[in-house]
Amino acid sequence: MYYRNLRLGWICFLLTALPVLAWAQDNTQTVPNETAAETPAPEQVDVRPEATDSEIRERLRGILAATGWFAGTEVEVNDGVVFLRGSTETDDFKRWAGELARNTQDVAAVVNQIQVTEPDIWNYEPAFTGMQELWRSIMRAIPFWVFGLFVLVIFWGISLLGAKATRASLKKREMNILLQDIAARGVAVVIFLLGLYVVFHIADLTGVALTVLGGTGLLGIVLGIAFRDITENFLASIFLSIQNPFRAGDLVEISGTTGFIQRLTVRATLLMTLDGNHIQIPNSTVYKSSILNFTSNPNQRTTFTIGIGYDDSITKAQEIGAKILEDHPAVLREPEPWVLLDKLAASTVNVQFYFWVNAHKHNLLKVKSSLLRLIKTAYQEEGISMPDEAREMVFPKGVPVQLTGDSPAPQGREREKDTENQLSEDSKVAAEGEGELESNDEEIREQARQSRSPEEGEDLLKPE
Repeated sequence: MYYRNLRLGWICFLLTALPVLAWAQDNTQTVPNETAAETPAPEQVDVRPEATDSEIRERLRGILAATGWFAGTEVEVNDGVVFLRGSTETDDFKRWAGELARNTQDVAAVVNQIQVTEPDIWNYEPAFTGMQELWRSIMRAIPFWVFGLFVLVIFWGISLLGAKATRASLKKREMNILLQDIAARGVAVVIFLLGLYVVFHIADLTGVALTVLGGTGLLGIVLGIAFRDITENFLASIFLSIQNPFRAGDLVEISGTTGFIQRLTVRATLLMTLDGNHIQIPNSTVYKSSILNFTSNPNQRTTFTIGIGYDDSITKAQEIGAKILEDHPAVLREPEPWVLLDKLAASTVNVQFYFWVNAHKHNLLKVKSSLLRLIKTAYQEEGISMPDEAREMVFPKGVPVQLTGDSPAPQGREREKDTENQLSEDSKVAAEGEGELESNDEEIREQARQSRSPEEGEDLLKPE
């Protein structure tokens, strides 16, 4: 049992020791000096060299001294093996010295022990060297930049001519001013970028040119997102100028605001309301809103309602109203005016009146006022009542009534006479307060022309 355990112990020892011994054997090879550079074995070593060690030493000393790159240089040669010692400033110089010795005739091996010294922190020579290199680069680049500037000037002139020709061509087609400017600027930018690409291509910097162009497009996208509202208003002004939903002087209603169109700029649409106030509406709002144009069609329809009593004849009331509409000078014959029963209210029968008016000649509010007055007078003359809305009034303590006898007859006759005079005055087509029923749109337009415009910039609208 004892021997068996002993054999197992020896086997474990051998299995453990053999790899260690193998590793030690591999590492028993000669380790070169840390300062020496690894030099590959020469392809061929002459048995009888032609150059002696002293000749090799003197030759290498002379070459290294001539460069001025090395300090404290020592060269030793022993049986074709060259030992280099000393110091230099860069690894490139050290590597160069090793290659020089290696390529020398009859050199079998090179041991490069040259030390690379760290430069002084107060050494300004690299800075001066860099400045000299920069200056030489600038001087070498001057002819190229002069030529590149000349090419850019030529393409700049071509871009101006292209923009001018584009404006002239689009102006003949009576295109919008904003579109003319955008198209002309687009042509000019494309031509100038082409010239910039040519300059970079001549300098063999095509990749840089493509990067610049791509960066320009990316910058445009970033600016478009950053200034989204401004970009949206600008694009809306382009679409509005193309589609022309209104012209200068048109009476429109946009987003609940009614007024006369004054100007269209790249930012907003300027209106003058019927009260004489200026309102600026952003173009994006105008483009996305419903636009009610009262000027595009001069004929406009309006309506009003009059309630008559339940005891009165509806047919008679319709005939009287239709007659007044037909005879009124401001009401159009075509389309035909209508007098229709609209609603049976609590205390009245509502009659709806529909009629058309040329809004360029007559004011709708004045015509409506005239018709209401005439119909009210005619109903009174024909005995058609126009009762008020039904109301229920409660008197908890009752209403005292006192009989005072009949009123004097002369006062009754005077009241009837006053009523007749009033009906005679109300029978006129146009009362003094209604003027001549003419439209006052031109007066408001004249006020707008004489007022100061709060929105600067070029007007993109077509003239009236």
